[in-house]
Parts: sequence; structure tokens; C-alpha cells
Amino acid sequence: MTPPHTLSRMSTLTVATTKPAATSADALLVPITPGRGKKVVVHGAGFTAAQSAKIAETLQAVGATGKAGETTVIPAPTGVKAGVVVGVGLGDRAKDRGGEQMRRAYGNAIRALSGKRKVAVVTPDDEPTTVASVAMATRLAAYSFGEFKSEPAKPVETITLVLTSINLRSTVERAETIAASVAFARDLVNTPPNALAPADLVEAAKLAVVDLPVKVKIWDEKTLEADGCGGILGVGKGSSRPPRLARMTYKPRGAKAHLALVGKGITFDTGGISIKPAANMDEMKADMSGAAAVIAAVQAIAALELPIAVTGWVPAAENMPSGTAQRPGDVLTTYGGTTVEVLNTDAEGRLVLADALGMAVEESPDLIVDVATLTGAQRIALGSRTAGVMANNDDARTQVIEAADAAGEAMWPMPLPEDLRASLDSPTADIANIGDRLGGMLSAGVFLQEFVPEGQPWVHIDIAGPAYNDKGAYGYTPKGGTGSTVRTFVELAENMSQD
Repeated sequence: MTPPHTLSRMSTLTVATTKPAATSADALLVPITPGRGKKVVVHGAGFTAAQSAKIAETLQAVGATGKAGETTVIPAPTGVKAGVVVGVGLGDRAKDRGGEQMRRAYGNAIRALSGKRKVAVVTPDDEPTTVASVAMATRLAAYSFGEFKSEPAKPVETITLVLTSINLRSTVERAETIAASVAFARDLVNTPPNALAPADLVEAAKLAVVDLPVKVKIWDEKTLEADGCGGILGVGKGSSRPPRLARMTYKPRGAKAHLALVGKGITFDTGGISIKPAANMDEMKADMSGAAAVIAAVQAIAALELPIAVTGWVPAAENMPSGTAQRPGDVLTTYGGTTVEVLNTDAEGRLVLADALGMAVEESPDLIVDVATLTGAQRIALGSRTAGVMANNDDARTQVIEAADAAGEAMWPMPLPEDLRASLDSPTADIANIGDRLGGMLSAGVFLQEFVPEGQPWVHIDIAGPAYNDKGAYGYTPKGGTGSTVRTFVELAENMSQD
């Protein structure tokens, strides 16, 4: 496995089989849960009964309850080599669906220890799923994007998982690989738009897989025009920095399944002539989060050497207002010949996806999944942490949501109502790029469905909310880019490769 290239600061993740009390570290993370009365229960192998009792007694003395997400710091008792002991409250583990409560608890603890050089981590048990969850959460929590700061923040430098068996090293390595790719996606999303033009985004796709068996083909504005990609070209017309398209191809020998991933890559979205309000427009640097997820997922899948063919499509453009920008009322021709009347230039993501989907379907993959920060309506319907999932195939939608559940990413099934198609009718072109304002997330999905032939399994994920955390950090999720859907895509690829 080749570590990916990143701009962020993340810790290194190691494994030790020493006893927890004998492990040298600045801090030792110890999982706890509520016990009877006001007592707490210390979990994790390797402690003596006396050590567990002393740690529990001291934590209780300073008010620790073991509730989910609680972080309590105490001086290390005699016999414990770490500088301090941190009680990590896991709450009622029986109610922890999928381990997300545990992941967030460990994430809170790691973030609280920012600036520490070395942290040792005790897991509540040595089950592979538990170890994987703890490894993922601690690695993702120790993230800081400081490329453009004179004095960047310093996350925990080294995280050591204290385990009973070295046989779990491969489990930790898998988490390390995926987490590093999530960090790569976060880096791309957090990069200022002046430093990430469409050409830079597709070059990042090449950089991400430079040491991996992935081929990358890039279309510039001339080859996009030659191939009839009017959606991508139309969106990019207003910018001095021309659009691009990248195709990432991972095809290992013996692969029996083929997954296509398509990610919206609008490197900055002003709304174009249909310009957005000024408030929070700076966050529109995150409008390429779908593309970042695709790039990072292909990177991780190839690094893990999963036996599945994966094609990643990255349509990239900058949506700017200018004398050359497309206008409301313009008609453009997408790849494959479908004409689109542009009623609102701020509904641009679906235009670049239309071209990429048109290309992706030509390869007849077993499944196509597109991911995009597509509509504000998604946030209104599902909030800022849950993605909406639409599909032309119920089984495919279920397959994606089950992968998301296993990966710890919140997604919810949404319909594609047939009655919304009429609202996209245009008197001038084959279809309009916006429909009924009510159900805007769904009508956007209905628009995209037009570019997927019947019989081709396809899923659309709207991550307008989950892609960018505009509030405070929580759990293992930082403020800013989150790397949404990377873990889901890797889980999906693993599942498909085993079918």
C-alpha cells in the first residue's frame, strides 16, 4: 500500500502489543462505560484488576460518568507510564448502532489532545470491527489543514493502538489507508479556490494515484468540444480558467465486477449569471466535494488492491459570471446529443454530471454512482449530516445505503417521483435544467435520470449538507471539508468484489 499525497497534517498510526500501563505516551486513552450507581467501568485487555479499579476510582472522583462522548483527563496512577489517562465515555454500547457512537467518542478525545506528541489508545475489545472503528476514528480526528497558515495547528503526531495481538495489524493498515484518502479529499475541499482551478483538480487526480496501477486520461477544452461535452463547456464558459474532465481507470487482473463513480467538480460556484447571495459564498469552494470523493475513493481502492474494476469520472469547471458566461435561456447540447435549456445558471452541477454520466454509461458498468453537492433542497430535507440517496433501481439504492451504514456515513433513501418530470419540460429543448421548486433535490435527480438508459443500475447521492461542516468540529469530523462518501465507496467496492 502506497501512502497517498496530502497537504494536511495527520498523525501516524502504529500498533503495539505492550501492556497498556507499560506503554510510554503523553496520554493513554481508556474506554469507559456507565456502571451501577455513579460508578464507571473500565474496558480493554491488559490492565490488572487493581489498575482498572484505580483508574475507575480516580475518574469517578472527578465526575466521569462514562456517557457517550464524554472526555475526562486524570493524572496517570502509579504504575502507568503515560503522562495522563483520558477516560473515553462510550455510553451504552448495546445502543451503539454500527459503532458510530464509539467512533465519535474516540474522535472527541483525540481532538482534545491536539498538540500532544504521542497518544496510546486502548480499544474496548479486540474484535476486528471494533479495532477498525477505533483506528479510523482516531486517525480521522487527528487532522488539520494548515497549508496556508503561518502557524498551523498541530494534531496528535503519533497514535499507538495497544492490542493483544499483532494479527490485527492488517485491520489497522486498512483503516490507515482509507483514512489517508479521506484526508486527501478533505485537503482538496479545503484548498482555496484561487489555488484549485479545474486544471488543478484533474492534476490532483493524477497525483493521487501516481504510484498506483491507475490510468488517468484528461480532456481539455478542445477535446471536450471535439467530443460534444456541451454541459461541462457551458458551465465553464464564464471563467478565465477553462474546464476539464478526468477519467481514472483501475482494472486489476481477474476483476469480475465494474463500478463507475462520477463526482461533481465545480471548483468554485458563484451561481454564474444567476448569481448567489454574497453571504457564505466562500463555502462554494466545496462544490467539488463529489469529485474529491471520487478521486480519493479510487486512490484507496487501488491502494487496497481490491479485485474490482473501478472507473472514476471527474468533470471539473468553475462557474463564474462574465461577458462569456452562459445565460439563462441558452440551450446547450450534452454528450450524446440531449439538448438542455438553461433556465438557471446556478443549477450547473447537473449539467457537468450529464456529460460524465453519458460517457460512463457507454462502458455498461455493473453500477454507476454519482455524488454531488447538488441542491440546497437536500439540506432543507435532511439537514447538514445526512445525504439523500436516489436511484433507478431499489436494490442498487439499498446496496449503497448498506455500505454507508457499515462505513458510518449517514444516508437516507429518497424517491424519484415520475410526476416531477413534467416540470422539467422545455418548449425549446429536450429538457430544462430546473423544475418545480418544491422537491428540488428530487427533481435534480429526475433530471440526471434522463442521461442513464433504462436497465443501467444507477444511484445518485446528494451530499450538499454532509460534504462541508460549516459549524464546529465534532467527533472525528473537523470544521470544513469532511471527505464525505469516500468510506462508503470503499465499502461498496469491497462488497461488490465479494459478490
